[in-house]
Amino acid sequence: MLSFRPLLESAGFDPKAVNLLRHCPGGIVDPFGSWRADRSAFEAYQSIQARKDRSYFSRPYWAAFAPTRQGRTIFIGIYEVRLIGPVAGGEIDALTGEILNADVADRYDCQIRPELTEYVGRLVVDWGAGTRAWGQKGTTDKPIIELLRSVEEPAFPGYLELIEPLSVVPTLPDRWVDFLREGRGIYLLTCPRTKEQYVGKADGADGFWGRWMAYAITGDGGNVRLRSREPSDYQVSILEVAGSAASPDDILRMEVLWKSKLQTREMGLNGN
Repeated sequence: MLSFRPLLESAGFDPKAVNLLRHCPGGIVDPFGSWRADRSAFEAYQSIQARKDRSYFSRPYWAAFAPTRQGRTIFIGIYEVRLIGPVAGGEIDALTGEILNADVADRYDCQIRPELTEYVGRLVVDWGAGTRAWGQKGTTDKPIIELLRSVEEPAFPGYLELIEPLSVVPTLPDRWVDFLREGRGIYLLTCPRTKEQYVGKADGADGFWGRWMAYAITGDGGNVRLRSREPSDYQVSILEVAGSAASPDDILRMEVLWKSKLQTREMGLNGN
């Protein structure tokens, strides 16, 4: 079986000089999707590492991987790295939004190497049972499972099959975004903490995508009852898709009907 270590060696790297990093940012459901959507933010996240692990990160090269939402581990590049020093206190992580602590975090200069670029976003490896061991030595071999024909973009599941956390919406594949911009109708937000539901309508120019992005950016989408609550990573789904000839009044009637069906005024998060 083909494996990653011989691939490193064939590109001129000594595996003893390489760290293997499987990035799983806290609060990010689809790390590979986040990398695909904004590589610069993902690389900025990668450049910050814990000071207590300086000895481990002293190797000059990092082979970076990111898991998909389905758990597959995909290679995203070889980086040449150099320790710069402590991060600036109070700096915000570009990917996770966390406030960085200068007392415990270091910044590294990470420059992507040209070697193995033909495999970036395409090479799938078996990370093994120890997925919690996100950092391993380059001498730890990883079987190669598959070489994708292109950077993976999963097929759109269909409007009524789509169920995602709100935090994933900004990183959805481009083709999914195209479908969601075209679609109008009725959607559902479900709070994972309280299980309460909110029924809303998407009837603007950017359809479901535009409405959900408003929630992703503000946390409440302008809704008074949601604004008064503790922030939550709502689950988003679509209840009904409006036909191309449907008017805003038609969509409003659909919304009223779904609120009545699910009783989201009496037992949920709708205020009207």
